Amino acid sequence: MNKNTVTVIPGDGIGPDIVDATVRVLKALDCGLEFEYAIAGQTALDQGLDLVPEETLSVLRRNRLALKGPITTPVGGGFTSVNVTLRKTFDLFANVRPALSIPGVKSRYDNVDIMTVRENIEGIYSGLGQTVSEDGETAELRSRITRTESERLLRFAYETAVKQSRKKVTVVHKANIMKSTSGLFLDVARKVREDYPQLEHEEMIVDACAMQLAMNPHRFDVIVTTNLFGDILSDLCAGLIGGLGVAPGANIGEHGGLFEAVHGSAPDIAGKGIANPTAIMLAGALMLDYIEMHDKAKQLRRTVRQVVGEGEIVTPDLGGRASTSEFTDELVRRLEQNR
Repeated sequence: MNKNTVTVIPGDGIGPDIVDATVRVLKALDCGLEFEYAIAGQTALDQGLDLVPEETLSVLRRNRLALKGPITTPVGGGFTSVNVTLRKTFDLFANVRPALSIPGVKSRYDNVDIMTVRENIEGIYSGLGQTVSEDGETAELRSRITRTESERLLRFAYETAVKQSRKKVTVVHKANIMKSTSGLFLDVARKVREDYPQLEHEEMIVDACAMQLAMNPHRFDVIVTTNLFGDILSDLCAGLIGGLGVAPGANIGEHGGLFEAVHGSAPDIAGKGIANPTAIMLAGALMLDYIEMHDKAKQLRRTVRQVVGEGEIVTPDLGGRASTSEFTDELVRRLEQNR
């Protein structure tokens, strides 16, 4: 992996605006990064290319480090999710979604700090066995869980918890009903946790977990779970801190990482200059941590939290009147001052 070159995929809708804003703040941090641009999604289709062009895959293979804006996958047969394609192609097995309260952002709770680690390429989202009967009355889909993939994901979650000095890991499952797939995941979790006696361990059925997150999110620290459950619960956690507009995401493999805003492309506000780039900027901070530029990551995170927390120069969704560029200008000004 080339640690100095980032593949930048601007994406669709508001993607180009918020990605450009993030590249600006990364440059203001003076990280020594270089940026190589590529396209995917509707933008690629509009140019007569595949949803994920081969040239884009080649750039990603070369750099193994990417910053990605929200991408539109067209509705209808024949189109596979760009996110799923990228995760499978580059074996990005772990989806990391931190949910950390930001002062000044309206939410139901304060001081939430939960990290969800989701298995990224197996389970229901693997797409195995998708069939619809000829009469259109019956649809089927298979879920596939392997011991090898479960152990890789669980060890990643526990190792990350240790590195971040976290205290507890909650393994979320549905083994009481899905005895084969969730049962296997839980069985592996019970073996892996034996290697981490310094951490508190907890098992929780997914529906109980959803209720507890709504009632008392402060009881959670790290949540690790399978693909579908992780997708749902990580969005729930984002809702606890004010929504997807302030929640970053990372997709991590053994040989690379892709960092993104997990919200949609918001075509209704595209081109209006009011999109909130906070989520993808915080994803940029996750990327800096990934390449061990921890001081730069802390500086970026701290500056974003300060500006958003003050609530004076923020985008309309955060209660302000600033444009995307004005919000970014303020971040750049402060970062350059503290260089």
